[in-house]
Amino acid sequence: MTHFLQDILRQPRELERTLGYLSGAGNHDLQAAADAIRRARHVYLTGIGSSWHAAFGAGVVFFSAGKPIYMQDAGELVQFAKFPPESLIIAISRSGRSVEIVNLLAKARASGATVIGITSTADGILAQEAQRSMLIPTARDHAISVNTYSTLAVAAAALAQATVDSFDGKLAATLRCSVAEAERRIPNWQAQIAGSSWLAPGKLVHFLARGSSLGSCHEARLLWEEGGKSEATALATGSFRHGPQEMVAEASRFAMWIDGQRCREQDLSVARDLRRLGASVMVIGQSIPPDAGDLVLQLPPVPEEWQFMVDILPAQLAAENLARLSGVDCDSFRVCSYIVEDEYGLIGAEATAPKTAK
Repeated sequence: MTHFLQDILRQPRELERTLGYLSGAGNHDLQAAADAIRRARHVYLTGIGSSWHAAFGAGVVFFSAGKPIYMQDAGELVQFAKFPPESLIIAISRSGRSVEIVNLLAKARASGATVIGITSTADGILAQEAQRSMLIPTARDHAISVNTYSTLAVAAAALAQATVDSFDGKLAATLRCSVAEAERRIPNWQAQIAGSSWLAPGKLVHFLARGSSLGSCHEARLLWEEGGKSEATALATGSFRHGPQEMVAEASRFAMWIDGQRCREQDLSVARDLRRLGASVMVIGQSIPPDAGDLVLQLPPVPEEWQFMVDILPAQLAAENLARLSGVDCDSFRVCSYIVEDEYGLIGAEATAPKTAK
């Protein structure tokens, strides 16, 4: 069994622990951070890599409640943004040491902006220097961010929920039920993925989603690239319908997330049309018709705007399966660093350059 799969299989326990922490011992820090957000005039939500994808669910909670925020990944924010007075930055980072986050902290200090750090590493610069920190007790993943992605995504969404309404024990209990049911479905998802012809080594996969699942969509693309060493794209389903569909060809591969509430029939019709054009489609969602795709992975019931919490699991399982089918090592990085701590080049000090590199 790969370390990647081991990390995926322990994810429900990590999610349950995170939900218990946020509604229990960590609730004071959660409420204090929410109070700071409500007092701020300008709120920025950011991260880099998988931690940026972890911000998408929180963004949907903020926007759905009519709370305007600025969302931009930390690499762009640190280079191109100027923070006005009374600014607050919610920064998500599993390590708290990525170069973009470190530089963003320095920029925030210089501008007088308040920083709320959401991280799983106590000795990271983010946890040490942020005015307020939410330290999520998640065991480190072997290499690819699995649990440190999903638990930080849940923590960020819980912070958004606490800011615009409330995050209490009742909601946490409901979410824990969804996680428990997702864990029970993992063996069936594994069997479906293993028995499907949708997963094909060497095929470019296009991931499509809306709302909070857009974070899962982009994270799945990253898993395909990091774990499967394979090409992939990610795009909002609405944006895909405005031109990119011209590239659809026979045997193209698509994966789609169907939201629990919004645009369900519209997006299911997109899946149908992709198949009519010769594409093979994996569909992930709640109460999906069995014939909606070539591979249909059913999610357990989950509250509106929280589907992202469990809908990344089938994609993670598929990415790990792809790596094994492709004969590649998903437990090590050929090129990138575990933590990117400088702005130069691609090859980390601990990585070995591919033999084709020049």
